[in-house]
Amino acid sequence: MPTILGQNQYGKAENRVVRITRDGDTHHIKDLNVSVALSGDMDDVHYSGSNANVLPTDTTKNTVYAFAKEYGIESAEQFGIHLARWFVTSQEPIHRARIRIEEYSWERIPTSDANSKFIGSDEVKHSFVRKGQETRVTQVTYDGSSWEVVSGLKDLVVMNSTNSEFWGYVKDKYTTLQEAYDRILATQVSGRWRFNWTDDEQRMPNWERSYEATRKHMLEAFAETYSLSLQQTLYQMGSRIINHRSEIDEVRFSLPNKHHFLVDLEPFGLKNDNEVYFAADRPYGLIEATILRDGADARIPVDLTNL
Repeated sequence: MPTILGQNQYGKAENRVVRITRDGDTHHIKDLNVSVALSGDMDDVHYSGSNANVLPTDTTKNTVYAFAKEYGIESAEQFGIHLARWFVTSQEPIHRARIRIEEYSWERIPTSDANSKFIGSDEVKHSFVRKGQETRVTQVTYDGSSWEVVSGLKDLVVMNSTNSEFWGYVKDKYTTLQEAYDRILATQVSGRWRFNWTDDEQRMPNWERSYEATRKHMLEAFAETYSLSLQQTLYQMGSRIINHRSEIDEVRFSLPNKHHFLVDLEPFGLKNDNEVYFAADRPYGLIEATILRDGADARIPVDLTNL
């Protein structure tokens, strides 16, 4: 045979499932996009077309919906663990299952309350997060004995309107950028973090609490870092997570620098005192790095588009 079969997998991609949990008049929503990829003893289906070892992709889709009913959706990670364990342990030819999940958040619409009080930050007043754009993600992989859980988020747009500088950089004959001692720092965060939970003998993290705390530490580091470069801010964000979350050993960020340039208003007889900016969507600087707990190995792919 002049050719041989290499790595292969199959499954049902992007199964959209919404689970409503009714607690009296209070309802809770989990909105997921679940992709299943299975691999194992699948040579025959490729070489001869025999489906003897093939669990139909339609069955994997049905399993997603049935598990949403049977087990509920406590968290994206927990739901992925239920699915991965089932596919590997219930089907002998399947040796490895990878479950990728995107979670779309829903916020409750507040009702008016005459006694409500506005609660704001007393310290950081220059940091903002765009509401409704963030997507939570996770990837659960199981091979019958060990687990790998990599979670994170994407499309989280953040901005510091001050406390950022950029100067002292290399200059050559093609450099036109002016040094900045008070600039806007904005980015669209894509981040992943890998848990050190790998087997059933270990205590499983509280996935929901971990996500909220990790996100909080990441945003606090962004807001509280007086930034001389986006690289410095990125490192502080990852370090804050590693130092505060013992269940996480590795963090990787991909941060596009969403440039804001001061508009020249002098032709109109106006002085622009760091007030009016042009927001450029492209081209953009792209800053990426991995932050590791000392002694940990890097396992999150460099290219986050494949995770």
